[in-house]
Amino acid sequence: MKFKIKQNILLEHLNYVIKGVSTKNLIPILNCIKFELKNEGLYLLSTDNDVAIKTFIDKKKIEEIEELGEVVISGKYIYDIIKKLPSTIINIEEVVDSRIYIYTQQSSFYLNCNVASEFPNIEFEDHKNPIVLSQKVLKTIYAQTAFATSTQETRPVLTGINFKIINDTLECTATDSYRLSKKIVKLNNPAIEDINVIIPTKNISELIKMFTNEENEVELHIFNNKIIFKFDSIIFMSSLINGTYPDTSKLIPENFEIEISAKLHEFFEAIDRASLLTSEAEKNTIKFETEGNVVTISSNIPEIGNVKETIHVENLKNKDIKIAFSSKYMMDAIRSIDSEDVLLLFNSDVQPIIVRNKNSDELIQLILPIRTY
Repeated sequence: MKFKIKQNILLEHLNYVIKGVSTKNLIPILNCIKFELKNEGLYLLSTDNDVAIKTFIDKKKIEEIEELGEVVISGKYIYDIIKKLPSTIINIEEVVDSRIYIYTQQSSFYLNCNVASEFPNIEFEDHKNPIVLSQKVLKTIYAQTAFATSTQETRPVLTGINFKIINDTLECTATDSYRLSKKIVKLNNPAIEDINVIIPTKNISELIKMFTNEENEVELHIFNNKIIFKFDSIIFMSSLINGTYPDTSKLIPENFEIEISAKLHEFFEAIDRASLLTSEAEKNTIKFETEGNVVTISSNIPEIGNVKETIHVENLKNKDIKIAFSSKYMMDAIRSIDSEDVLLLFNSDVQPIIVRNKNSDELIQLILPIRTY
C-alpha cells in the first residue's frame, strides 16, 4: 500500500473511526484501525465488538495512489500522529517487516502493523426495506429521550432507547423506572414489518456526533441483533440490547383531572431557583401547589433553609393539587420541549405527572411524584 493524501481529509475520517476503537479491550486487534486502499478509494474500519464504523474516502480526494493494499495499525498512534501533523500532504507507505512509513517534508514515523487477516470480518449488509430519517430527526429523538434512560447496568434494557415501529409510526421510549420520555415520529413510508428493538443510548450518542448536515438522510437497516446506520460516506453499526422492553403504554393516562398551562421559561426558571436549596440525597424534591391560577413552588431543607416561588398559570379545569417531585427530573423534561407553553397534567398526588407541549402530543414526558404530603 502506498498513497498520498491531504492531512485534513484523512484526519476528518479518522475522527469518525477512532470512536470505534476500543480503549479497554484486551484483544490487541480491536485497538486498531484497518486501512483498505482499493481502486475506488480508501476505506477505514474500526470495531470494539459493540460498534463498528466504516468510512470511505473517494479516490478523487486522494492526491496519488501508487500501490493498493491493506494494513491494520494501532488506532491511538495513527490518530495522534495525523492529528499533530501540519495541514499538508502526507505520504503513507507499507514497508518491509510489517511496518508503515508515514512522512511529510519535515516529519517521519514508522509504526508496526498488526496482521490484517486477524481483524474481524464485519458484514455491513443492507436490509431490503430500510427506515429513512433525517439527521435532524435522529438528533431530536436523542435530545428529547436519552436523558431518561438508566445508567444502572442491573437492568440493561433500560440503558437503551426503545425504537418501536408499526406501519408509519415510530415510537422512541426511554425510562429509568422513575421517569419516562416518549417521542412519536411519523415516517414518510410505512414499514413493511413491525420493529421493536433497544439501541444502547451510548452508541446513539456517538452516532449523532458524526452528523454534519441535519438535512441529510440516514438509512436505518435493522436486524435481529444489530442496527446499521448509513449516511454520507459513513456506515455505523451498533449491537442491540437483548431482552424485552417493558410495556409502557398503560403508564400514560388518557384522561386527567387537573390541567395546568404555564409559560415554559417562567416555569423552568422558578423550578431552577427553587431547586437551589435541594440536594440529591433528598432526590432534589420540591413541592408544587396550585390555588386557582397561582402556583407556589417551594423547597425546605431544615439545615439549609427554604425557598418559595410564585407564578401565574392557566388552571384549565379549575381544580387544585398539592404534589411533590424531583426538580432535576422536571427541568430535564421541560428542556426537551420546544414550545412557549408547557402543559402539566395530573390525576392525584400519587399518580404520574405528564408534561408536554400544549399544542402537540408528539413528545410526552412522565415523572413519578414523591410522597411528602
